[in-house]
Amino acid sequence: MPKYMLIMRNGGSAQDYADMDFEAIINAMGAYNESMMDAGVLIAGEGLTDAAQGAVVEFTGEAPIVTDGPYGEVHELFNGFWTVQVATQDEAIEWAKRAPLGTGNKIEVRRVTDESDFAQYEDNEYIQKEKGWRADQEAAAGR
Repeated sequence: MPKYMLIMRNGGSAQDYADMDFEAIINAMGAYNESMMDAGVLIAGEGLTDAAQGAVVEFTGEAPIVTDGPYGEVHELFNGFWTVQVATQDEAIEWAKRAPLGTGNKIEVRRVTDESDFAQYEDNEYIQKEKGWRADQEAAAGR
């Protein structure tokens, strides 16, 4: 079954969030996450700290350049994600539509690549190694 990443994009200002009841946000997100766990579709989900606390590694020349965050316009930043495993993109979109986000926010829905995307390279050394790495990770996680 395919995996999809639901990427939460912040469309508001920092002041918009400062004016919100943070406990209400935690409760709404917790209930949303719990509904995805109960449905058996949630694989992972994390929020991110403010972009100003991050860094960007940019590959524009011979050597990568590191700059402090934030990078880009506020509407380009993302502040969290979920990874869900569902049958179709439409199902992933339906889960994204249930997210308790305010006006101006967006969720980008993208399929996570899998080995079928690299079928023409199945003999590649690193494609073969990745299969082993994934098996090792699953064994370590007890799956």
